[in-house]
Amino acid sequence: MANITGIRFKRAGKIYYFDAGDIELQRGDYAVVKTSRGMELGHVVIPPGDVPVNDTGESLSPVVRKAEAEDIAKEEELNTKSEEALIECGKMIADLKLPMKLLSAEYALDSSRLTFFFSAEERVDFRELVRRLSGKFKIRVELRQVGSRDEAKLLGSFGRCGRELCCVSFLTEFSPVSIKMAKEQDLPLNPMKISGACGRLMCCLAYEGEQYKAMKEKMPKIGVRISTKQGEAVVVGNNPLKETVIVEMENKSTMELPLNEVSY
Repeated sequence: MANITGIRFKRAGKIYYFDAGDIELQRGDYAVVKTSRGMELGHVVIPPGDVPVNDTGESLSPVVRKAEAEDIAKEEELNTKSEEALIECGKMIADLKLPMKLLSAEYALDSSRLTFFFSAEERVDFRELVRRLSGKFKIRVELRQVGSRDEAKLLGSFGRCGRELCCVSFLTEFSPVSIKMAKEQDLPLNPMKISGACGRLMCCLAYEGEQYKAMKEKMPKIGVRISTKQGEAVVVGNNPLKETVIVEMENKSTMELPLNEVSY
């Protein structure tokens, strides 16, 4: 039976599962694993044995070894080399006049592959760029185009709330977000006010969407006639958080009443 462990490669990154075999790992340890991009250094976030076998779905790659001091030092060295590679790649992009925005670069732990991440408005023919990069660095080079949300996650920034972006600090996967969620929460539908640093609708709109939807189902709709202790009235507004109803009385005055004091 597989001895499954959960490993994360980036802060707030997706958790990937590997077979730890007989290797003893604790939460917080670093481990060397083989992935589709070569050897990588990952952070153990779920210790072996804490994941039911059926929860992972497919066959798992094995953990190569628990990371040693040399592995961590090698990773730090490669991070420095990645920054240098990013500068060189940027120069080549400018020379070739390619319509792309370079975001980051990553070396595999065994230096077998160098991956560049970029964003672009359209598809980019980067075959000549790959040839130049391969000739410069003498290893396999891969370019990956990412969307606007992944761009924000790679670069990092701060949201309208003043906090670090959710996708950078804790959000491991992007959930679908719709304009309907903003409507449910009575937020202004101005794209400038409900869009994040990525230019897409803010991920946090989804956090309370279902709660607002459930609260609003208990509230009377705008325009409905209701009965109050003060007489008949028409609903002109609601406050789901306070569970109050704003009504217009027959004498045209308005009142805010608790939901449990009206009937409709």
